[in-house]
Amino acid sequence: MTIDASARVHPAAIVEEGAVIGPECQIGPFAVIGPEVTLGRGVVVKSHAVVTGWTTIGDETVVFPFAVVGEVPQDLKYRGERTRAIVGARCRIREGATVNTGTEGGGGVTRVGDDCLLMTGAHVGHDASVGDRVILANQAAVAGHCTLGDDVIVGGLSGIHQWVRIGRGAIIGAVTMVTNDVIPFGLVQAPRGELDGLNLVGLKRRGVDRAEITALRAAYQMLAQGEGAFQDRARRLAEETESAHVREVVDFILSASDRSFLTPR
Repeated sequence: MTIDASARVHPAAIVEEGAVIGPECQIGPFAVIGPEVTLGRGVVVKSHAVVTGWTTIGDETVVFPFAVVGEVPQDLKYRGERTRAIVGARCRIREGATVNTGTEGGGGVTRVGDDCLLMTGAHVGHDASVGDRVILANQAAVAGHCTLGDDVIVGGLSGIHQWVRIGRGAIIGAVTMVTNDVIPFGLVQAPRGELDGLNLVGLKRRGVDRAEITALRAAYQMLAQGEGAFQDRARRLAEETESAHVREVVDFILSASDRSFLTPR
């Protein structure tokens, strides 16, 4: 194992041979660090947390008690292949949260971006890709192969079905089951996940220009009430819009997907 001289490892912790513990890391009592784990500068793994598997954790991330990062996938097709989990910098992985490694058939890597907050009991499944500044509230579950863009918020007790894509800046309300793709900046709520508008609060908080927000609102109305099929409306928007944010929504809709879309109400 390699433990930087500035790291602090409690004598009751278990750090297995082969692990790499970076500068200024802190490993609490009864924490377990597996043999293929690499911790960046200033990572904190608190008491009773487990970081295992072929796992890399970025600088200044904190793993709270009883969280498990890098354990094998919850997938019956998994046969012990060597796959990875990569967690970015400055994340907060709260009590009881879990991040599984990938599967060979799904690309082999589960990724969590920078500055994410995984609240108590949140789950990131195998081969999922989670962007930067994502918040998963208490007990939110992201199934295998999902893709979450930057700045997504998933409310407590919500579930994201496998292979679903959630576009940048979207927000999912609490106690919601999402089984279809969600457009960037969308607002989804209700038990069976209905697209019910735009995440206007999030757009304003991030300082998006008023003209862009106005363009997004007009685009949403066209997608909701325009003539023709949903994809046809998106193609017309692609030809007409000059808004970068609307273009992002259109590109998301017109890109290939394994799931259909939640359509505006």
